[in-house]
Amino acid sequence: MIQVIPAIDIIDAKCVRLSQGDYNQKKVYNENPVEVAKMFEDAGISRLHLVDLDGAKQHHIVNYKVLEKITSQTSLVVDFGGGLKSDDDLRIAFECGAKMITGGSIAVKNPSVFASWIEKYGSEKIILGADASNGKIAITGWLENTDLELVDFIKNYQQKGINKVISTDISKDGMLEGPSFDLYEKILAECPGVHLIASGGVSVFSDIEKLDKMNVPGVIVGKALYEGKIQLKEISSYLSK
Repeated sequence: MIQVIPAIDIIDAKCVRLSQGDYNQKKVYNENPVEVAKMFEDAGISRLHLVDLDGAKQHHIVNYKVLEKITSQTSLVVDFGGGLKSDDDLRIAFECGAKMITGGSIAVKNPSVFASWIEKYGSEKIILGADASNGKIAITGWLENTDLELVDFIKNYQQKGINKVISTDISKDGMLEGPSFDLYEKILAECPGVHLIASGGVSVFSDIEKLDKMNVPGVIVGKALYEGKIQLKEISSYLSK
């Protein structure tokens, strides 16, 4: 069964969502991210995707105290991303309770450092963030486009030991128009063995069911939960099947 992973995006220690990665299209959903995390835990969810949007912009970890509060006050398995650029950033993230970290921009701009993290921590703890706009990798909180082809980028890091990949189609993110099913089908077909976590565009519960039927291992759900398009009780009953 597909793993449903809610997302909490953090700006100024608050739970927010952006549309298409645009910092000017910010909506604050809750002043207390820990409260939100506890709601997810109470619904029977075990995983959380926590993104430090301030960190993504400032190129170093910023909201580590939010991470620490969530991991110390819930039993959620948290993967943490956003602005992780140095060994020190990783040390802080893991010391604050992250079980996994997601690296995107660093994997493009400093591949030798990212490869060293894979070697040091292993493929269970390091997730590749492969976010794309028109099939090309986008980085720095999606503020910067590259010429790197998404599938080639993933294949390259599979050869370096990466297994888990979070892939977001930026055009879909926060738009509540449905995920990029074709894109995920292509990744699964061309990157055998990848543990793909689909992200962006999930708008109704049937989107999750469709991804499950496609054998996508994981899905991140954000805005649809916060806007009430998907109810936590729907996820709870699905998980209890």
